[in-house]
Amino acid sequence: MKRVIVSADDFGLSEAVNEAVERAHRDGFLTSASLMMAAPATADAVRRARRLPGLAVGLHLVLVDGPAVLPRAAIPDLLDATGRFGADQARRGFVYGFHPGARRQLFAEITAQFAAFAATGLVLDHANAHKHMHLHPGVARMMIVAGRRFGLRALRVPAEPPAVLAAAGTRPGLGDRALYLWSGVLRRMARRAGLMVNDHAFGIAWSGHMTAERLRRLAPNLPEGLSEIYFHPAAWRDPGLVALMPDYEHEAEFHALQDPALAAALPARTTYGAA
Repeated sequence: MKRVIVSADDFGLSEAVNEAVERAHRDGFLTSASLMMAAPATADAVRRARRLPGLAVGLHLVLVDGPAVLPRAAIPDLLDATGRFGADQARRGFVYGFHPGARRQLFAEITAQFAAFAATGLVLDHANAHKHMHLHPGVARMMIVAGRRFGLRALRVPAEPPAVLAAAGTRPGLGDRALYLWSGVLRRMARRAGLMVNDHAFGIAWSGHMTAERLRRLAPNLPEGLSEIYFHPAAWRDPGLVALMPDYEHEAEFHALQDPALAAALPARTTYGAA
């Protein structure tokens, strides 16, 4: 049986993203969104989510290239002078794995982000991590332990099948194949913890470019099982989005999420909570 979760990342990053999430759910076929807890428009995103009872909202854990919930004084080994996690993902992976003090601070921040989500009063549908940082086994372990304290039941596994990419017109590279194999580590950890996981994920190779044309190619090639297709929509391109993601097609992704022909081409849509 084929089922799809249609989700949006970076909920809370800006009002342009929040507007797209609300309209794509209300007028299109978006089923869920993943919320950043310390982003500039998080409060606006929470207000919108409260008036959208059918939108499943989860935590988009930020541990790289973004702001933290805790102050810099509490986690000095993790943040730069502006109170942000740096974009140096490889270096961060090394620090998160081998620096004892940083690991303690990391667990405190992960816990704080789950606690901040709980304080919104929203139901926690799922969790994932910005730039898939939870593929790091140490991060995944902390995320699962902290998350279960706050009722975490489902985790996104960024497992994009190379064969499906090829059928949809994109030749997978060695990096795509390696990432797909490595995602199995996260899947096993989540399942051992009793968490629900998706079978497949789409939006990795086409990150920021999940346009209507690409979705039309993907839809007939979706495999059996539960697939999560994730987007980065925005109703307009504000300066912050341009600075952070200069080549992303935010508006094109937003328009794709409102295309009735694409909605009809997809299998049954669901959420983690209903799957």
